[in-house]
Amino acid sequence: METAHHVCTALHRLCSTSKAMVRCCSHHSPRDTVIPDWKEQEWDPEKPDAYAGIFHFHFWRFGEWVDVVIDDRLPTVNNQLIYCHSNSRNEFWCALVEKAYAKLAGCYQALDGGNTADALVDFTGGVSEPIDLTEGDFANDEGKRNQLFERVLKVHSRGGLISASIKAVTAADMEARLACGLVKGHAYAITDVRKVRLGHGLLAFFKSEKLDMIRLRNPWGEREWNGPWSDTSEEWQKVSKSEREKMGVTVQDDGEFWMTFEDLCRYFTDIIKCRLINTSYLSVHKTWEEARLHGAWTRHEDPWQNRSGGCINHKDTFFQNPQYIFDVKKPEDEVLICIQQRPKQSTRRDGKGENLAIGFDIYKVEENRQYRMHSLQHRAASSIYINSRSVFLRTDQPEGRYVIIPTTFEPGHTGQFLLRVFTDVPSNCRELCLDEPPRSCWSSLCGYPQQVTQVHVLGAAGLKDSSTGANSYVIIKCEGDKVRSAVQKGTSTPEYNVKGIFYRKKPGQPITVQVWNHRVLKDEFLGQVRLKADSDDLQALHTLHLQDRSSRQPSDLPGTIAVHVLSSASLTAV
Repeated sequence: METAHHVCTALHRLCSTSKAMVRCCSHHSPRDTVIPDWKEQEWDPEKPDAYAGIFHFHFWRFGEWVDVVIDDRLPTVNNQLIYCHSNSRNEFWCALVEKAYAKLAGCYQALDGGNTADALVDFTGGVSEPIDLTEGDFANDEGKRNQLFERVLKVHSRGGLISASIKAVTAADMEARLACGLVKGHAYAITDVRKVRLGHGLLAFFKSEKLDMIRLRNPWGEREWNGPWSDTSEEWQKVSKSEREKMGVTVQDDGEFWMTFEDLCRYFTDIIKCRLINTSYLSVHKTWEEARLHGAWTRHEDPWQNRSGGCINHKDTFFQNPQYIFDVKKPEDEVLICIQQRPKQSTRRDGKGENLAIGFDIYKVEENRQYRMHSLQHRAASSIYINSRSVFLRTDQPEGRYVIIPTTFEPGHTGQFLLRVFTDVPSNCRELCLDEPPRSCWSSLCGYPQQVTQVHVLGAAGLKDSSTGANSYVIIKCEGDKVRSAVQKGTSTPEYNVKGIFYRKKPGQPITVQVWNHRVLKDEFLGQVRLKADSDDLQALHTLHLQDRSSRQPSDLPGTIAVHVLSSASLTAV
């Protein structure tokens, strides 16, 4: 998806003020800044002999900061810099950064018509989240628009980079100027986000009337928005002089202008937010836990070794893809997931867009799963599939265990990728490599599993109640292994939705599902059921009466439990 005219929007955003570069770089260690040791690289007229005519720059590529070295020769015409340049004639850092970035990409031409989201990540090491304003109908849905503004405000206040653009559908649309002054196909840098106080004097403070405002900059440095809140519009009379000075409002065609967030959602089609994910415990802001894993889609004739199965449309090969497991350890947690394929220099040089179409699905699985999935389970979330270098998804998920399956859209395509998973608490994210329990020299002595059984406890009804309702949970037990659900508070009809998977060495022994009431001093037993679960037991949903723990003649207790059981002699059936 090419939403921008020029891949160097990130550079233009940083060039708008030197403070922006400082803010961007401050989120990394000195080794990881875009301009490392900039004071040492600065020209010092007192030490001209120290100047060697070379410069170092760092860009984030595929999980690490890459050092790029260039000389000081810059392309000019008539003694004027051709591409990116500063307003000051003796300031060259932005042109040098652009040259280093062009070297990383292959050449200057490779920077034209690139993907803004990729450039933002290269300059920050962050995670890009593209948002389709038209598809989300943010212009007409005030609630969604207010939520989006708060997210944009948070990203901006924490040093992230944000871009907005108007999609150019055809080649003729590219660089077409609209009647409102905006240009299609340009990646406008969002340089400020704030709630602007309306009114004058003390009355403004008492009324507390504020407007959601965005400041944007055209990378050309000219051609501005001419609608409401443009440089010379009468709307600015609603804002006090001190507020205008604080906002830095200027009346000149410098390419930078203000507009309401509502108008932005109405006229622009796309926003790209590049979050700088904070993983430092020393910060006052939210700290994320990051899991970073390298993987690959590889092709092999043996289906059990093939790792390029394509998307879910290809059901026969889908589960041959790489699989990664992670845990959500809070009752509910916001999870950020990004998959990035390894960049190909040749792709960007010839402009053919050879990125693979990639994406991923997330499945909620058994609480004790340790081996690869072989059949469909509940799909908790899924990303889009797009031929972009990276794909991002933000999702809220309840407590439990999940499997991520990153794929190419078509089977048989190969390539390397980087998976990044951000959660509030450590997720223990890791790759699932084995399809079933491994055989060892101890297997002949201790036995090897003969059968796999999946037990899915959906919920219960009619439990022994109290004045506040039962605080119940279930425990699934099988051959010394057990799975416990979260406590469902204050209800006699809880929904557990918990699954366990068991590789059984003694299929003749039943599986037990117990229901307990959580109490402060000692938990109370509410009943249990025993499941035979034969290997040919492909039963549908069963509702069973709870019984006591008597092994001879169990008697019924108040309540029923809904259970789904799937068993097979093939250990790779689930």
